[in-house]
Amino acid sequence: MTGFFSRIFGADLGEPIVIVSGLPRSGTSMMMRMLDGGGLAIMTDQLRAADVDNPKGYYEYERVKDLEKETDKSYVKAGRGKALKVISWLLKDLPDDNRYRIVFMRRDLTEVIASQNKMLKHRGEVDNSDDKMMIDAYMNHLASVRILSRKRDNFEMLEVRYDQAVADAAAAAKTVNAFLGGKLDEGKMREAVDKELYRNKKVIT
Repeated sequence: MTGFFSRIFGADLGEPIVIVSGLPRSGTSMMMRMLDGGGLAIMTDQLRAADVDNPKGYYEYERVKDLEKETDKSYVKAGRGKALKVISWLLKDLPDDNRYRIVFMRRDLTEVIASQNKMLKHRGEVDNSDDKMMIDAYMNHLASVRILSRKRDNFEMLEVRYDQAVADAAAAAKTVNAFLGGKLDEGKMREAVDKELYRNKKVIT
């Protein structure tokens, strides 16, 4: 739909909004930190403070959590030329009047669930969900995200593996920088990666 309106009415969608997305605990905060270090402006209200689960900050914009329910999404335009963190379930709710370059973080699903469970424990909460069922649900969801990225012509998406980005931050910085136009400081992006924060690793037996 966006492409149709652009061609017919010449709509100016402005600079792309860089969306950092993925499942919770998939490395999105690390990628936001890389982009921040690389010199890309970040759209964040800093309302969510750093904690034991994310000691270097979450880089979130609180209002984004209501994307699915809100009718007035005009505020998203303020993210043009900046990076905005949006959880994967809300990508479908991004308004059509912007272009988006999505850096989508992928992480082993057993690691994602382990990290989510540890976060819940820190909050004094308990999740009794079956891990196998959660993995199946996440796999289906991730497949739907890929389909969505192909259907919406104002979406461009790059998938980045969290483990690979930690293991070779220079390569990840180079790939992401190229996807976003090549103007970021790759050295600073690389320095933003803290290998000590890669916890809840998959145990290989």
